[in-house]
Amino acid sequence: MEGGDVNPREGEPLPPLEIPVTRTLIVSGALASRDFQDVHHDAEAAREKGSPDIFMNILTTNGLVGRYVTGWAGPHAVLRKVAIRLGVPAYPGDTLALSGRVTAVTPPAPDAPGAESVTVEVAVRGAGRLGNHVTGTVTVTLGMAADQEGASGASPADRRGGSPADRKSASPADRKGASS
Repeated sequence: MEGGDVNPREGEPLPPLEIPVTRTLIVSGALASRDFQDVHHDAEAAREKGSPDIFMNILTTNGLVGRYVTGWAGPHAVLRKVAIRLGVPAYPGDTLALSGRVTAVTPPAPDAPGAESVTVEVAVRGAGRLGNHVTGTVTVTLGMAADQEGASGASPADRRGGSPADRKSASPADRKGASS
């Protein structure tokens, strides 16, 4: 899922995203988040503790939920809050099917600094073969949508200093001059 300029409306669904839950994802997510509990990397230890296999930790799930929403919201979105609750475990071989729906859109106050942003709340669910693995709410701040340019008349590319191609082809000195 690749995001871009979005113009969210309350009730709008996000496109679904399916993520294969692999042993590599589970183990690397646990290691990256410094969660060394053996149930996230040692199948035998997980079985000894009553689980059929290793399972994904909450920090990996949290990261995947954040990725899902920012993938929809685009590269200039800022995560403000991720509040999740785990349900059933996610095991190797599962597919985590993420879905979401915009539950609130809060425009900025006209006189607020950074008045080009909108705050959006998204209800998120991630289901696997056993049921809901995760439910929660994500709050994200978006950049101004192209059709809401307002008085500035500047497009998102103009506000970023030109198109991505322009920024790649310009020399560092040219880019510095464009931002001043």
